[in-house]
Amino acid sequence: MADRAVGIPFAKEGFPFIGAAAGVTLAAAWVGWAAIGGAAGILTLFVAWFFRNPARVVPQGAHLIVAPGDGKVIAVEEEFEPRYIKDRSVRITIFLNVFDVHINRMPCEGLVEDVMYQPGLFMIASKPDATMKNEQNAVMIKALQGAKVLCVQVAGLIARRIVCWVAPKDRAVRGERFGLIRFGSRMDTFLPMGSVIKVSVGDRVKGGESILGELR
Repeated sequence: MADRAVGIPFAKEGFPFIGAAAGVTLAAAWVGWAAIGGAAGILTLFVAWFFRNPARVVPQGAHLIVAPGDGKVIAVEEEFEPRYIKDRSVRITIFLNVFDVHINRMPCEGLVEDVMYQPGLFMIASKPDATMKNEQNAVMIKALQGAKVLCVQVAGLIARRIVCWVAPKDRAVRGERFGLIRFGSRMDTFLPMGSVIKVSVGDRVKGGESILGELR
């Protein structure tokens, strides 16, 4: 899988939104509507900030699992994952607010075994029910050690568009960008039982850089 977003300061999917907001700003300034132009200018800056695409320093280590997204860890729970893994796993949930970077990154090295989209609701992403009921896209990765690692992009209340750039049989490279979710969302990462967990509820993490855990 080629890292299609490397070297670009903003995600390509954000260009239409940035351009539209900038166009309104320029048009308002041209006709002398100062208040509208000022508001549109602020909106342009916010949209550009939302779609920012920063570089990250990816930690090295064959067994390491890194955060697939920026945000706050709101759950670290052992549970049965019934749809894809069909076994007990450790779920680490990261909540992304509208001010977080929304580029998603691969949590580990391996092979993409499957990519599965599920239509659904748009509840507040921090609610527990969002795990099963919200619109989402699941990426199943077979890690180099043979372990199954599941990474799920979950839409939120105002996140109505999940973007995923990978397909089955693509190589997964730890820290590489693989997609994004627009305007607030969450990322669920399911690790095998027995993995060494390195984060706790309340921690702030950075996608591709913060270590979530280590496979045994």
